[in-house]
Amino acid sequence: MEHITLLLGIVIITALVFDFTNGFHDTANAMATTISTGALKPKTAVAMSAVLNLVGAFMSVEVAKTISKGLVNEEGIQPEVIFAALVGAILWNLLTWLVGLPSSSSHALMGGLIGAAVASAGIGAVNGSVVVTKVLIPAVAAPIVAGVAAMLAARLTYKLGNNVGEKTSAKGYKAGQIASAGLVSLAHGTNDAQKTMGIITLALVAGGALAPGSNPPVWVIVSAGMAIALGTYLGGWRIIRTMGKGLTDLQPQQGFAAQTSAASVILASSTLGFSLSTTHSCSGAVMGAGLGRKGGVVRWSTATRMFVAWGLTLPAAAAVGAGAEYVMRIGDIGVAAVTVFLVGSCLAIWLISRRQVVDHHNVNEVDAEEPGVVTTAIAAVAVPPAGTTAAVTDEDLKATIPAPNAHASGETPTAPAAAV
Repeated sequence: MEHITLLLGIVIITALVFDFTNGFHDTANAMATTISTGALKPKTAVAMSAVLNLVGAFMSVEVAKTISKGLVNEEGIQPEVIFAALVGAILWNLLTWLVGLPSSSSHALMGGLIGAAVASAGIGAVNGSVVVTKVLIPAVAAPIVAGVAAMLAARLTYKLGNNVGEKTSAKGYKAGQIASAGLVSLAHGTNDAQKTMGIITLALVAGGALAPGSNPPVWVIVSAGMAIALGTYLGGWRIIRTMGKGLTDLQPQQGFAAQTSAASVILASSTLGFSLSTTHSCSGAVMGAGLGRKGGVVRWSTATRMFVAWGLTLPAAAAVGAGAEYVMRIGDIGVAAVTVFLVGSCLAIWLISRRQVVDHHNVNEVDAEEPGVVTTAIAAVAVPPAGTTAAVTDEDLKATIPAPNAHASGETPTAPAAAV
């Protein structure tokens, strides 16, 4: 019994660590566009998001029920399985944070849980219908729905603001961005904080501390809300940079459209109990808003890397979770080995991140993306629009300057074709 109690304590602490990483990993979802457009200062933005994440954690427990009661069968699941799942989720969160890629903390957690459960009790331990209807379908639908909604909303905002001065319009939409960013933060608390509540509740049931089918206790709700709020306040600056500046360049109108659309999708999913990825929703909304402005573009090389990370999240976390569960079958030594591996890996990732620090001072600085082969080729053969001239290089300018004795010798200087 003492062993189970100690292991249960380790699992609860690890779950709160995951919740903490979820907070700083997903801060970008709410505040990246607000920071990139200058609507709020970086530290003010993350502080506001942290408070609203905490408030949102108390608003619903529907998603927590999906995790604790629906995803896997509670019978036969041991605390070791929950611990293994959290190891996979935490490491995936930290790796994607290190490279600045927005990925789903929710899917990392579910992937780890599925992998560990299958390794422990077989494929029958996972409720396939729940995985499909409440995880996979929302994962595909959320970015598409949010993206289309944000694109249409951005076009509408520009159309409505045609008769308003640019400065006045930007100022108004910056205020709107602050309100919509608060809504996203609140929605994030109602969705993501509950995932940790659900995993802790599942661990308590597995350890015999709660009866099967129980709702999250109050202390679980409070501790999960505090953990995600603290992580949010520290800010995942690497991912904020990618989502705010790396995917597209947003104006206040687009930022408002993206955040409002994402918040609507997230809140709807929380009400229905769908364990939606807020990252997928917000990233899709940012890309949709980027395309909603005339002349707006999306940096597809960055988006492609992000899509690849999305596709790898479930299987990668599942593989690590399954491996950790296999090692822990040894007993106490296995649990200790997995714990040391987790702590050591987290420390190594943090040390690597110190080589190139990204914080609130340089979060809006991003290297310009090199044009691709297709873009370069099109630019080389494109005919300039009527009324414009092609770019003139330094060599062209030198060619237009007559030589010192050109007029004396009767020569007529000629201009290069590109300058005509």
